[in-house]
Amino acid sequence: MKYLYIIEEYKTGKIMAERIYSIDDLEQMKSAAASQGVSIPNYNEWSQILGDLEEAGVKSTGSYSGDKALRDEIRRTVEQYIEDSKIEQTQQQQQMQTEQPQKMTETDNEQTLKANIANATSSVIMADYMKYYHMLL
Repeated sequence: MKYLYIIEEYKTGKIMAERIYSIDDLEQMKSAAASQGVSIPNYNEWSQILGDLEEAGVKSTGSYSGDKALRDEIRRTVEQYIEDSKIEQTQQQQQMQTEQPQKMTETDNEQTLKANIANATSSVIMADYMKYYHMLL
């Protein structure tokens, strides 16, 4: 019966159909309106909005304008999160690309140092060998 009261208020222009918190409420309102020969404005869009809110686990505000604003706010928040994630991912890739050459340079320096030590050690061994070899002759 509350829907008939709301529809009557809508017909007289006093208030917009309010207190619709779920798709079931909207369906009942649509049935009550159809029985009186009235249609609910923005029914399809409101039904979609209520479905989106329900899917997101968000409670309806009870009004078309409130639900629409809430859905738009959720969409903006999600889009901002996605954009921030893309920016963060790009920054991480750039950081990895700059760290790679530094690691390669460090590795090259280590290899050069090892090679120099090996060469120096073998040179000392060879010099000592030659010194003892000439002493024995």
